[in-house]
Amino acid sequence: MNECVTQAPDERREALRQWAARALQSGHEVLHVPPLERTLNLQPLSGDAGFRRYFRTDTTPTLIAVDSPPSKTNINRFVALADYLRRHGIHTPLVIAADIEHGYMLLEDLGDIQLLRMLNPDSVAGLYAEVINELLCLQQIPRAEGMFPPYSRELLHMEMSIMPEWLIGKLLGRELSADEHQLLERTFAHLLDSASSQPQVLVHRDYHSRNLMVRSGERPGVVDFQDAVWGPVTYDLASLLRDCYIRWPREQVENWALAYASSAIDAGIIPEVAPETFLRWFDWIGLQRHFKVLGLFPRLYLRDGKHGYLPDLPLVIRYTLEVSDKYPELQPFADWFRAEILPLVEKQDWYRDYRTAGERRPAKTELSR
Repeated sequence: MNECVTQAPDERREALRQWAARALQSGHEVLHVPPLERTLNLQPLSGDAGFRRYFRTDTTPTLIAVDSPPSKTNINRFVALADYLRRHGIHTPLVIAADIEHGYMLLEDLGDIQLLRMLNPDSVAGLYAEVINELLCLQQIPRAEGMFPPYSRELLHMEMSIMPEWLIGKLLGRELSADEHQLLERTFAHLLDSASSQPQVLVHRDYHSRNLMVRSGERPGVVDFQDAVWGPVTYDLASLLRDCYIRWPREQVENWALAYASSAIDAGIIPEVAPETFLRWFDWIGLQRHFKVLGLFPRLYLRDGKHGYLPDLPLVIRYTLEVSDKYPELQPFADWFRAEILPLVEKQDWYRDYRTAGERRPAKTELSR
């Protein structure tokens, strides 16, 4: 049986440490890492929503050692995408060494200053301008054959179906009637039609404040890109501006979205489009993403034992209901969710009032409502 399947996490950590030490014995001039002449130590870092684990080396400069079990992750794809995006100007971490068979990597360390940590009402406009400019660069990258699978209708639908299964069924313990399933399917169909009507570009798929690294005097670092696809142009913009971990006033978010649209038109990424059409694209693909997250966070908790995501659900519910209330086609879903699902949510230990979830102090400029 494959060693990666049978090894316990601590055994894999030690195997990763030994592999990384061997990889560093000869040094790596590309990052000016001197040859390792002592015992290598690894400092564990907080993980992500997947199965990978990250450690920082005690070398100079520091590197990131990654445990990426091959039975659960695609390390080949990570290496290929990291190289392809770097060749097109996106600062993904340089892959220093990789053991494809066992699922180990040594990566350039992009630091630990996530965009989320730096955002406040005074800094947000400038920081978002930088990462939106980076997004425009990302979306102008050509589609390499076989590199980016389509963000198909089937995949988008599968993602939304996580919500009734894991939030409603498994976390809240409620069965849906046939009529309720039909209501959800009608709602999903509206969002799928909107997604397919948009221009299609490279989609990072998790372009938000925890996956963008602020680097003084340099372009942002971009991580967690291994699930990139070819799909709706507003997907990454909605991931950023309707971030599950931080919220900004709706009017300001829409202003940022329309400013992006103007730049995307100038860059030839999208054709001329009416503002109301673009905002509808943006709202509806954001709702698709939030349906997915409403199922994903409970799944991470129940299946994978990751406890840190449930407290962010009230903000996702807030986004979901705000957008659904805005469009007549989506109002039946909003009414049903408030009447049937929200009372069950409100009984959960992690719940806080969704109507104020994610609030930030008003800025000194135009961030107030």
